[in-house]
Amino acid sequence: MAVDYSEPEEGRHVNYWSYDPALRREVEHLFQDEELEYARERLHDFGEIMGYTIADNSDAVDSHPPELDTYGPVGDVVNDVDYPREHLENERLTFEHGAVADSFQAPPALEEPMPLSYSLCYHYLTCYSDVGLACGVSMTAGAALVLELFADGHEDRLEALTSRDIDDVSQGAMFITEVQGGSDVGANETTAEWDSEEDCYRLTGDKWFCSNVDADVPLVLARTPDAAEGTSGLSMFVVPPEHDGEPNSLRMKRLKDKLGTKSVPTGEVELEGARGYLVGDEERGFKYMTAMLNYERLTNAFGSCGGIARSILEAKTYAADREAFGDPIDQHPLMRADLVDMTVRHDAATAFTFSAAEAFDGHYRGDDQESYELMRMLVPVAKYHTGELAVETASYAMEVLGGNGYVETHPTERLLRDAQVAPIWEGTSNILSLDVLRAMYKERAHETLLDRVDSLLADVEHGYLEDVSEEVHGWRDSLETSVDTVASSGRDHAELYAKRLADEIYRTYSGALLLNRGEEAIEEDDDGRLAVVARRFVEMQGAEGVSDSTLQLDYFPEISRYRELPVEELE
Repeated sequence: MAVDYSEPEEGRHVNYWSYDPALRREVEHLFQDEELEYARERLHDFGEIMGYTIADNSDAVDSHPPELDTYGPVGDVVNDVDYPREHLENERLTFEHGAVADSFQAPPALEEPMPLSYSLCYHYLTCYSDVGLACGVSMTAGAALVLELFADGHEDRLEALTSRDIDDVSQGAMFITEVQGGSDVGANETTAEWDSEEDCYRLTGDKWFCSNVDADVPLVLARTPDAAEGTSGLSMFVVPPEHDGEPNSLRMKRLKDKLGTKSVPTGEVELEGARGYLVGDEERGFKYMTAMLNYERLTNAFGSCGGIARSILEAKTYAADREAFGDPIDQHPLMRADLVDMTVRHDAATAFTFSAAEAFDGHYRGDDQESYELMRMLVPVAKYHTGELAVETASYAMEVLGGNGYVETHPTERLLRDAQVAPIWEGTSNILSLDVLRAMYKERAHETLLDRVDSLLADVEHGYLEDVSEEVHGWRDSLETSVDTVASSGRDHAELYAKRLADEIYRTYSGALLLNRGEEAIEEDDDGRLAVVARRFVEMQGAEGVSDSTLQLDYFPEISRYRELPVEELE
C-alpha cells in the first residue's frame, strides 16, 4: 500500500490508480463482489492510459487548443471546430474504455450496467491530466442520464450518447447560461415556438457560456409562449447542431479565451430559429436539468479530488528528490507537516465526495427517499469544498516547486489554471450554500444528514478514537443548533449564515466519516493509519495558536506515504 515518491521524477508516466490509495480505498467501499472486481481491473488499466498517453497528449492540446471557424470560404455558416489530433485520440481512449457506456449498458463482462458513480471514478482519473477532456465526457453522461430518466422518443440519441465505438458516439452538453441571467436561470429569455409544418420547435435567443459547444446532443432551456415566468416556465429541448447535413439555424459566434480547460471549446451560441425537439413535458425543463446539474456537480467534486491528488503527487515527488540544506526537503519538519495536512484534506474530501455519490446512486437508480435527502445536502457541499480545495492545493503545490512551479515547463502552472474553474462551474460557493438552505426548508434533508452522522459515530469504539469521537459528537450537536437557528431566522439572516452552515456540514460529516473508516480499518485490517488521519483532521479544524501535537512528524510515513500502521503502535 505504501507509495515511494522518490521513484518518479514528476507526477506523470506513472499509473494514477496505483499512486492513489485514497481513490482505491473509496472504490472498495462503493462497490462489491463482481462490480468491485470489474472496477479494480478497468480503473487500473485506465490509470495507466491516463498517466502515460493521455497525460502527454493533453499537454500538447493545452498548447494548441481547438479552434472555431464560424464561416466558410464564401461567408456561409459552417460552425466548424477543429480539434488537435491528440485530443481526438484522448476522446477515443476514454469513450471506448467505457467511461460513459459502462454505467448505462452492461459491460461485456457483467449482466447489468455499473452504477452511475463508476463513471464518476473515470472523471476523477481523467482530471489528473485534462479537466477539459473530462468536461465533455461528463456532460455526455449527464445528457444520457436526463434522456434515460425523462425522455421518450429520444432512444436513438440515448444509444449514441452511450456508445462504446467512437465512430458512433454523440457527445452531450447543456446550454443554460445567458448573459443577463447567469446563475439566475429563471431570467433566461430564449424562446421556443412550435413549427407545425416542420414538426419541431423553433428556438431563438443567445446562450452565453456553452462548453462542448459543438456537442451532438446539447440540452437547451427555453420558454414556450404563455409559459410561466421564472424557472417553472422553462422547457427542455435537444437542439442538434446540424439538420440534414446543414447548420441548424444557429451560429457559434466565438470561443471563449479561457484561463484553463483549453481542450474543451466553450463558446457563445446564437439560436436563430433553430430546430429543437422537446424533452419530456413542457414547463418541466428545469426539473429535468436538475438531474444533470446534480450529476455535473458531482463530476466537478470528483474532478477536483483528482486534481488535488495530481497536485499532491507533484509536490510529493518533488519534495522527495529536491535537496536543501543537506537533505531532501520532505525530511524537514515544516514540509513534512504541510505534506501530511495536504494528504489529510484529500482523504477527507475524497471520502465525503464518494459518500455523496453513493447517495446519488441510491436516489437515481434505487429510487430511495433517504438517499435523495442525503444527496440534496451532500452534493452541493461536496462541490463547494472540493472546488475551493483544488485551487488551494494546486497553489501550494506550485509553492513547493518554487520558481520552477511558476513556469510553463512544469505542470503546476497548468494545474492551477485548470483548478480555478472548479469553484465556478455548476454553481459558485454562494449558489451552492443557498441550495443547502433549500434542501433544509423543502425536504428537511438536514434531519437525514444528522441521522447519518449519528449512525457513523455509533460504530466508533476504539480507545484511540474515543476523545476524537467526543469532539465530533460536539460538532454534531453544534450543527443541529445551527440548523435550528437558521430555520427560525428571517431570510436575510439565513442567507448570511448559509456558507458557514455548509462549512459546519462538511466538517461534521467528514469527521464522522473518517472516524468510521478508521474504526473499520482497525477492526478489519489491523491498520491504524486512517485513525491517525481522523485525529489529525479533527485537530486541523480546531487548532488555534501553538499546539503541542507532533502527530504530523510522528506519523509522516503512515499518513503522507500511506504506510500501514499496526494498531498496537497507536499512541
